[in-house]
Amino acid sequence: MSGSAAHQIDPAERPEIDSVVVRFAGDSGDGIQLTGSRFTETVAIAGNDLETFPDFPAEIRAPVGTTYGVSAFQINFGSRTIMTSGDAPDVLVALNPAALKTNVGDLKPGGLVIVDTGTFIDKNFEKAGYPANPLEDGSLSRFQVFPIDISKQTLEAVKDSGVSKRDGLRAKNFWTLGLIDWMYDRDLAPTIKWIEAKFTKEPEVGKANVSALKAGHAYGETAEMPAGVRGVTIRPAEHAPGLYRTITGADSLAYGLIAGAQLAGLDLFFASYPITPASAVLHTLAGLKGYNVATFQAEDEIAAAAAAIGASYAGALGITSSSGPGMALKTEAIGLAIGVELPLVVLDTQRAGPSTGMPTKTEQSDLYLAVYGRNADAPVVVLSARSPSDAFDTAIEAIRIATKFMTPVILLSDTYIASAAEPWLIPDFGTYRPFPVKFRTEPEGFHPFLRDKDTLARPWVKPGTPGMAHRVGGLEKNFNSGHISYDPINHQRMTDVRKAKIDGVAKDIPAQAVDQGDSKGKVAVVGWGSTYGPISRAVGNLRREGKAVSHIHLRHLWPLPRNLGELLKGFDQVIVPEMNTGQLITMLRNQYLVPAEGLNKVMGRPFTISEIEAAIRSKLG
Repeated sequence: MSGSAAHQIDPAERPEIDSVVVRFAGDSGDGIQLTGSRFTETVAIAGNDLETFPDFPAEIRAPVGTTYGVSAFQINFGSRTIMTSGDAPDVLVALNPAALKTNVGDLKPGGLVIVDTGTFIDKNFEKAGYPANPLEDGSLSRFQVFPIDISKQTLEAVKDSGVSKRDGLRAKNFWTLGLIDWMYDRDLAPTIKWIEAKFTKEPEVGKANVSALKAGHAYGETAEMPAGVRGVTIRPAEHAPGLYRTITGADSLAYGLIAGAQLAGLDLFFASYPITPASAVLHTLAGLKGYNVATFQAEDEIAAAAAAIGASYAGALGITSSSGPGMALKTEAIGLAIGVELPLVVLDTQRAGPSTGMPTKTEQSDLYLAVYGRNADAPVVVLSARSPSDAFDTAIEAIRIATKFMTPVILLSDTYIASAAEPWLIPDFGTYRPFPVKFRTEPEGFHPFLRDKDTLARPWVKPGTPGMAHRVGGLEKNFNSGHISYDPINHQRMTDVRKAKIDGVAKDIPAQAVDQGDSKGKVAVVGWGSTYGPISRAVGNLRREGKAVSHIHLRHLWPLPRNLGELLKGFDQVIVPEMNTGQLITMLRNQYLVPAEGLNKVMGRPFTISEIEAAIRSKLG
């Protein structure tokens, strides 16, 4: 135990802080993600603002005790506005040596490390790659270390619950949660209610988990703590009035797709093939069939995309979903949707690549694929959500554009957005303007590639509509009849009009606004997707110092907003932070010839606020 003599904490001594970053880490079988999600619920109920970052291994079951099997969950919560999951933890809970090894390097100097000494044994040191016990070799001298035999404490707490030793030991995540609940003055009642509902068919296991939770909390109240380890108070954040819930990006996308389909007056058909981390949207939608939703788990990625196209041909809203490798497989089918000009929404929850890469780690490296990644000239609309809650509105926008312009729309999310959680002010759905689809039913003068003079969209006709039999397919069509055509002049004309249709979407989307700062200045930081939080916080910090820096964040990535070029020319320098090697920056240079420079990171982790701050300061001199 580091620090000076231990003492018992009087609850009245609790200091008040405005935010804290806590990371739970342990073996993938230790229930870390469950612990994090339960703690997130108690934090949300207490009224704090929050942002989470689940980080789990790619292996289904890596060898126990190895660094490959470490699962982690980080939460940043407080009484102020929280926009990221935090640069570095203030507190690290490490349930085995491997968890300590892989996470302690991120901890703030002077941060608190809580370890389960019951797992700190020789064989686990060897698995984690420690030559000696890190609790005894001085390697943790920069931190406050609080060693507790959590395993022993848990077994003692559950001894009367009727479970086996093995099952009893599995409750140590709840013992740990009880201790952290005590440290931050969280109510145990929501977690107890959840445990009792979860384990109705296994009452002994439920009783053990409740006993462990209460024992961990009691330990905080009664045990002698080392100096510096104490309970703190974090007051509720100031939120706009309304009904809130905690939401992940995956759930937000699912709800947004349903909302968009209802605003369009369409049934929703969602076809997907399981892939990490995109599968969560399928899981959510599968439980919402009462909202005119049909879900289909296809045998492969191509079948999923083709089924969604078939649904759109039949008059429903076809949606398909995947992540990087699966998107590569879907490209031919997306090209088919472009050629037949049917609405299709394609969700791409990006992950680290190439190929299968790092399936559970985040990245933004599919922008080229989304904008350019098909054979021939095959333009589509590309959008990007910036946060879990923003995914709801972005999904609605994707459906609006897809149905208005009869085109595929690719909606980019990423692992961080999909898995992270934050408070969401549930919107008043009555304030959303419907955009009902109008199917063509008038046969006079019909052919399938007649075009609306404003949008250039072709008519949408349900098969079986009297007098309007038609065919579509992958072969080129005649501009004036819809019949198959190999005429070179016609192909030029059809290629040009498909491009003009997508280019015309720029007239239908909002002009690009400046998220923070002025429309002219020394530095503009341009971002897209999940870089929003760290960019916004970094720019806000520097603006409070009087720095001439602005933040521009893009939802519409193709076509780009019509005023973006002029907006960027108002700044001396443009910085583009991306979790790739520089994809948006290529597009901005190509479209506007602006001297944009990249800040690139491909480590499977989000940007930190400090990384972006440092890059901006270097440009400001």
